[in-house]
Amino acid sequence: MEFVINFPLFCIVISLMAAVISSVLKAKAARVVSILLCIAVICMESSVYGYELWKNTATTYLMGHYPHPWGNELRFGTLEPLFASFFATVMGLCLIGGKEELEQDLEIKKANLYYIMMDLVLASLIVLTHANDIFTGYVFIEISTIGACGILMIRNIGRTTLASVRYMIFSLIGSGLFLMGVILLYAITGHLLFPNLKETIETIWKSGTYRISLTTAMGLITLGLGIKSGLCPFHFWMPDTYGYATPASGGVLSGLVSKGYIFFLIKLIYGVFGSDIFYRSGIANVLYVLGAVGMVVGSVSAMQEKDLFRMIAFSSAAQIGYIYMGIGISPELGMLAALMHVLTHAVTKPMLFLATARLSSAAGGRKLSELKGAAHVNRIAGIAFMLGALSMIGIPLTMGFVSKYRFGLAAFERNSLMVPTLIVLAISTILNTFYFARALIRLYTPNENNDVSRVSMRQQRAFTVSAFCLMAINILIGVIAEPLVRILENGINLL
Repeated sequence: MEFVINFPLFCIVISLMAAVISSVLKAKAARVVSILLCIAVICMESSVYGYELWKNTATTYLMGHYPHPWGNELRFGTLEPLFASFFATVMGLCLIGGKEELEQDLEIKKANLYYIMMDLVLASLIVLTHANDIFTGYVFIEISTIGACGILMIRNIGRTTLASVRYMIFSLIGSGLFLMGVILLYAITGHLLFPNLKETIETIWKSGTYRISLTTAMGLITLGLGIKSGLCPFHFWMPDTYGYATPASGGVLSGLVSKGYIFFLIKLIYGVFGSDIFYRSGIANVLYVLGAVGMVVGSVSAMQEKDLFRMIAFSSAAQIGYIYMGIGISPELGMLAALMHVLTHAVTKPMLFLATARLSSAAGGRKLSELKGAAHVNRIAGIAFMLGALSMIGIPLTMGFVSKYRFGLAAFERNSLMVPTLIVLAISTILNTFYFARALIRLYTPNENNDVSRVSMRQQRAFTVSAFCLMAINILIGVIAEPLVRILENGINLL
């Protein structure tokens, strides 16, 4: 047994330990611990990814060396460590890039609490990518919810408190539905581990008994995770949640937390429900419809916004719609496009939130009317925002183009969905172009009344490092996407 297969468990343990250690540290030390934690997770998960790529089979890791029902398991092929390392990378860059805003928004005495919550969120993301037990997944879904509310409301203004309450209400509804589905599934099958659940579900489904109960359980679990990740029409908590959080939190909440729930759902589709049963149950068709509607509704809402932060938040609702539409199309090309867009959104939205914060600081306002010429005052932020906008629109040589191209290919896989999928893609892309172009024109229109000196790279070193890293990832994958596509295809086969 190679020592490297212990690394996912080590990542979970050190994330929880970092949260405990940060409770007795000052803010700067806690921040360093969180960044070092992200680096450690990246290194260990990358090692696991390399091992799984060489092995080309999934590994089941038995924790405590006790079998079911007393023991617990982690499972990982190539997708799990890839996404875990990706999440850790983006979180680390959010903490680095949002440094200045964090220092302004957090009270010194409470700042270490923020990093405790971040460590817990990272631990939850790692568990959700590796869990092989549905109840363990539920436990860390709740931990993720607590951590997400913590990093939101720690910016002590009225809007974040209200947003936290709204986010908590929707999250608890989602968690409750998920738990109801788990209880029903356990009552039917008597199992919680993924392999046992899948085997029993397949047997029961073939026998023709309990099909309605199984479909209800799968629907409750899917709906619960959909609500928590912002699936339309349950996305109205997003604008305040993402728009008024400190930028690092906005990047993590929009780019990572919701993607952890979606990735866990994808694992359930393949590892518990079975893709054949899930798509035959009709639940995927519902996801397709809600995803397609979300793409348009989110884009229309973003187009009507005059606050740049809220505009980007509504845009997130549209992008979540893309992902669920892809899941609903098919378990092959549709799922591949959805996974690609998970990565695209995880990179691009944090970059947009961090850049918007810098532009807002340069102009002294949040509304588009107040941001005239801000991209000339802070050129790095302007470039980062422009690249993020181009990626969300789907311009070639960006990650967004790759994922939208894959959605187009997936549309041709199912003739019955080809025309509506292409129409919705076109409408959403046009709307994306409209509101992002409006923002870019405003940001790059010279402001003759703006006498503020330009913000140099030296004045914002942390943000510059983070922005260049996120932009490099976006462009690199946009230019050389085929290797990543093959990795995702192979990873789906190992789920």
